[in-house]
Amino acid sequence: MALTGKQKKELKARAHHLKPVIRIGQKGVTEAVVRETDLALDTHELIKVHIQQGDRTARDASAKALAERTGAECVHQIGKTFVLYRKPSKNT
Repeated sequence: MALTGKQKKELKARAHHLKPVIRIGQKGVTEAVVRETDLALDTHELIKVHIQQGDRTARDASAKALAERTGAECVHQIGKTFVLYRKPSKNT
């Protein structure tokens, strides 16, 4: 589901005014975080996630792990916030 540069640009623009829906705490990407992210993506398809971890490599790894576990694409990451996108399923 690789997004083109143009698609990423449009999604970043749509996500600009969004507030983070998911917050990842000290425990990192837990099953509860994955479930809540999955539900949020089903509802909104484009969400912002805020991560509390301070280390840049840990934040990058958490963003990648959460995207993989939810079947989403990481559209944009800046600082402690990243944007996830997943196409809506045809069943909803």
